[in-house]
Amino acid sequence: MSLFSRRPEPRTVVAPAVVPADPGPPRTLWADGFGRLAVRGVQIIVVVVLVAGLIWGIRQLTLVIIPLILALIFASAFGPVTMWMRRKGVPAVLATLLTLLAVVAVLGALGWLVANAVINQWDYLSSQAVEGFQRAQDWYHTLPFAISPEQVNQAVQGIQSFVTSSEFGTGALAGVSAIASFVTGLVLMVVILFFFLKDGPRMWEFVLRPFRGADYDRARRIGDKTVTVLGSYVRGTASVAAVDAVGIGIGLAILQVPLALPLAVLVFLLAFIPIVGAVTAGILAALVALVTNGPIVALIVVGIVVAVNQLEGNFLQPVLMGRSMKLHSFVVLVVLAGGTAIGGILGTLLAVPLTAVAWGIVTVWNGPDQPAEWARPKKRRDPVPFADTNDADEKKKTKSKA
Repeated sequence: MSLFSRRPEPRTVVAPAVVPADPGPPRTLWADGFGRLAVRGVQIIVVVVLVAGLIWGIRQLTLVIIPLILALIFASAFGPVTMWMRRKGVPAVLATLLTLLAVVAVLGALGWLVANAVINQWDYLSSQAVEGFQRAQDWYHTLPFAISPEQVNQAVQGIQSFVTSSEFGTGALAGVSAIASFVTGLVLMVVILFFFLKDGPRMWEFVLRPFRGADYDRARRIGDKTVTVLGSYVRGTASVAAVDAVGIGIGLAILQVPLALPLAVLVFLLAFIPIVGAVTAGILAALVALVTNGPIVALIVVGIVVAVNQLEGNFLQPVLMGRSMKLHSFVVLVVLAGGTAIGGILGTLLAVPLTAVAWGIVTVWNGPDQPAEWARPKKRRDPVPFADTNDADEKKKTKSKA
């Protein structure tokens, strides 16, 4: 080897670069299961606070909110009549006034019939009530325990002292204030109903102006579904209530029970409270028959009420109301209890239709026949209970050959 020959340079081995693994998103206290549970808990608390605030605001503005809701319900029920007259060439104002006058005339006629029947039969009813009270006194003497005359006198004195006390006067003033509020709300409801019947579609289009695209379509579906459900509920319930009132009224008239017409009207009104209203009307009719006609007639009245209610539940409601009130009985009972606790009698009347409207909105949230994703029925995947192993092996072999 020559001295001038170059030595080979040593090769440098370059190690491959190590790429660090992706650590992923940083873990925090809110990323684990307990953290997600805490977030959901805070969200639920916020929703509950908002709902409670909304209910509190509604209760503070009942003089405006209740007439508004009632006007919307009546407008949904009688709106098709007004629109039919307008399509026939009747001016909008005249068609609205005719509809309002028809509603007022029907309600006034019912009130006059009830008042007239009560006035005409008051003497007979009072005498029968006194006689029934005397029979009750004779009956309780036969019980193993007896009510002494001193206890009866104490009860009468307590009633007299309450009537002559300042609390009774305060209650009377509260009653006068309630009557004034009722009259004010009634007048306000009639005025709002007039404008809803006359310019309801235009008012709704004004409300929808801020919405665009899919939001606009959804808002229109919500409005149409609300009017459809409320109208179907009022018309269907009124039809069922009319049949109940006529059936029970005819039975009371045949049995010669006093106040048959007022009791029939009461059956009609209480039928707007599902489940509970029919039971209450039957109890009242049976009590009147018990006081005036005796226990046998009262039992016959109970049988008539039960038969009419069975006819209503099994035939009339599915045919006349259709799918407008597709609510489970358990939901109806819970909603009635909640509505009564929040709004009293009006809450009882409005709880079921408003719940039906809320569920109707859910069913059209994503489209005309497309409910919200969480409300869609899930497909059941039931395993085959008895599978033949030979058939399964043959299917596997066929797939492997393919």
